[in-house]
Amino acid sequence: MVKKVTLDAARTAPIPQGRRAAQLFSHGSMGLWFYAPRGSDLQTPHDQAEVYVVVNGTGVFVCAGERISFGPGDALFVPAKVGHRFEEFSDDLEVWVVFYGLKGGEPASV
Repeated sequence: MVKKVTLDAARTAPIPQGRRAAQLFSHGSMGLWFYAPRGSDLQTPHDQAEVYVVVNGTGVFVCAGERISFGPGDALFVPAKVGHRFEEFSDDLEVWVVFYGLKGGEPASV
């Protein structure tokens, strides 16, 4: 079964109170979210691995003390339970976020 979510739908999806992102759908352990922080990114480590795909915006991504510049079209991977955040990002930052896998993370592949 194919599931399609447009960028326009993601941009207007409701964000539950106390959250900073909108969950668009899930399937098994996978969840697709849309995240567009404004001002600051106050994330804490998550129980699942995640992939960010940058739609708009630029900035610096900090993960486990490493700093890397990013821009539209870039994909960023974060293992479960690893501290990370967006810094020095532009006001138009928008990212798709895919959470997946076992809580606590999966073993790294070779």
